[in-house]
Amino acid sequence: MTMTEMFSLEGRTAAVVGSGSGIGEAVAIGCAEAGAYVSCLDIDADAAARTATTIRAAGGEADSGRLDILDGAAVTGAFKDITAVRGSLDVVACTPGVNVRKPLLDYTDEEIDRVLGLNLKGGAHVIQSAGRIMSAQGSGSIILFSSIRSVVVEPGQSMYAATKAGIVQMVRAAAAELGPRGVRVNAVAPGVIDTPLTAPIKDDPDWYGAYAARNILNRWGSAAEMAGPTVFLASDAASYVTGTVLFADGGWTAIDGRYTPPSG
Repeated sequence: MTMTEMFSLEGRTAAVVGSGSGIGEAVAIGCAEAGAYVSCLDIDADAAARTATTIRAAGGEADSGRLDILDGAAVTGAFKDITAVRGSLDVVACTPGVNVRKPLLDYTDEEIDRVLGLNLKGGAHVIQSAGRIMSAQGSGSIILFSSIRSVVVEPGQSMYAATKAGIVQMVRAAAAELGPRGVRVNAVAPGVIDTPLTAPIKDDPDWYGAYAARNILNRWGSAAEMAGPTVFLASDAASYVTGTVLFADGGWTAIDGRYTPPSG
């Protein structure tokens, strides 16, 4: 197998959850460009359909549908339908996440349930449903999205950080359980990425600039820059990679809290 073939997703079926916007949209397009047939899934059916249309307009293959990952039965049904039509489910990437920025002492029960529910329970539904299908077929790659907040935090990030750390441990455990059946499970951990989720920060120049200065590259990342790490984990180039977290953070976690001493 050549290096080009190792990174190819030609002939594979990928389901990308959250593909209506942001990182999910970029991942769906990236998988299609790597050769995969992509099922674009999102709670916003119209947004998912737009992404599928973009893929087809560029010469790729895609369909779309509405999916709420809080509904475990719906996740199972969607993945089963894809498998029935396509013959296999080779890649599943799950990108949705929600954050409520406020001090922990000010959280309401509804807000706790909202963040824990989507980020952890939704992710569990995806791993369960994809894992059952992939275990039966003896192959597959599942990719969830964590964050730099799984290891570094700041005020107002308690619940979000907890869920992103939880995703890491869930991915590791799932990798241990599903690996003997030929299924790999990994996570991508972005840094600060320009997406609808981070729009409020972009609207504050001081906040936006402060975050850019916290990483080695001195800039925010784009959603498109998350497609490469995801396609890598989906492909045969990562055939010996499972139970791990790929940080795509511009070096934020390498130098968090940095201080550059004066020279001399």
